[in-house]
Amino acid sequence: MSQVRTRFAPSPTGYLHLGGLRTALYTYLLARKNNGVFILRIEDTDQEREVPGAIQLIYDSLRAAGLTYDEGPDVGGDYGPYIQTQRKHLYLPHAMQLVESGHAYPCFCTKEELEQRRQAAVARGETFKYDKHCLGIPKDEAKQRMASGEPYVIRQNVPLEGHAGFDDLLYGRIEVECATLDDNVLIKADGLPTYNFANVIDDHLMGITHVTRGTEYLSSAPKYNLLYEAFGWTPPTYVHLPVVMKDATRKLSKRYGDPSFEDLLAMGFLKDAIINFIALLGWSPGTDREFFTLDELVEAFDTKGLNKSPAIFNMEKLVWFNTEYIRKLEPERYLELVRPWFDQALSGTQMDYERLAQLMQGRTEVFNRVPDMVRFLKDMPEYELDLYVNKKQKSSIESSLDALRFMLPVLEGIEPWQESVIHESIMEAIAAAERKNGPVLWPLRIAISGQLSTPGGAIEIAYLLGKQETLRRVRAAIERLANAAQ
Repeated sequence: MSQVRTRFAPSPTGYLHLGGLRTALYTYLLARKNNGVFILRIEDTDQEREVPGAIQLIYDSLRAAGLTYDEGPDVGGDYGPYIQTQRKHLYLPHAMQLVESGHAYPCFCTKEELEQRRQAAVARGETFKYDKHCLGIPKDEAKQRMASGEPYVIRQNVPLEGHAGFDDLLYGRIEVECATLDDNVLIKADGLPTYNFANVIDDHLMGITHVTRGTEYLSSAPKYNLLYEAFGWTPPTYVHLPVVMKDATRKLSKRYGDPSFEDLLAMGFLKDAIINFIALLGWSPGTDREFFTLDELVEAFDTKGLNKSPAIFNMEKLVWFNTEYIRKLEPERYLELVRPWFDQALSGTQMDYERLAQLMQGRTEVFNRVPDMVRFLKDMPEYELDLYVNKKQKSSIESSLDALRFMLPVLEGIEPWQESVIHESIMEAIAAAERKNGPVLWPLRIAISGQLSTPGGAIEIAYLLGKQETLRRVRAAIERLANAAQ
């Protein structure tokens, strides 16, 4: 068997959406599993939809995902150029080859003429299909008109009878009646190829053996295979992937606010968690195993594990994956990643980030949620006094006031302000007064945090705040509680 060569061929129309990332991942895994070659090709023939800077975004996204391509526009290779508009000179000669063999023909119909026929078809209740109007033009006349500068396109000459089909690794043999297929445009009036033509030419010239793409191309694949037959070429092996859905009725879409890969990275999802999660959207390893590194995915990947059913993108599941990945980070790596998020909420403080990171790592789900979780350490939030009421801790507004008045001189006397000293001083004072821990520590934590849920308890928070701020907050809480108790 010849060497496996796969390609990821996105259009530069914006950010890399998650369906595209999954296609790239499976294409990458298929190549790596078979010791093959993974190629990046930019399909930019639809110039109107191209977004400036999108090509660089594609490069950056694939590198961020760890999907290293062996050939591509920015790394080179023996089959370049790898951007379709730079291959423009290749397409018209191949189209003219089809014209000579009768498998294509030039079409001189204007947009206005085509629109009139389309409206007439709609009025008749029919689906518009090009009627081969220009097929009967003698070749010499057609060539003369082309040479004179008259605008034209080149259309595929689809047979009126018989069947066209292809074999797919997921869906098996798919065939359609040729009579249902339209005579696709192969070369547009601007001289650029359509996607339908360029992908066939490029896949053949680049030696692509396996084509992985979405099921939206299932209906077009029979026409592609007619082109392969017309050229006498062997078609690649096809793998058409079902779409990634937001829910049971709607596809993931940037226009509806669904996140792209770049969005997820910016939100603070880990690349490895995203890739692991995306891999399982439509593929199963055949076991209950859920966690894979990229190398482990290469080892486990098999197209037999691909699913025909659309996959549902579950944000809660992705968050769960991310949480598990964060917990497994080395503490030093977690601190490195969380530091910018701490800075968002705590800039200008002298906070012990290392200690805060130790408290936060087990509580972090997504990094963009961190600032809101730690902001209370810089700015004391407003809070309701109801937070002091806790039946489990037997805490009320009155008992909380008593506990804080008891704690204030203890806190004032602590030197040096180190966590171990704070812990020892508070616990010794509680024991000496024959009090219980909960009814003292609960109101203290509320008084200095203003929150029900915090990273760490009262002692850790007091240490992070520093002595001056801790005492300020406790005194303010005593004043509020005293006023409420009157």
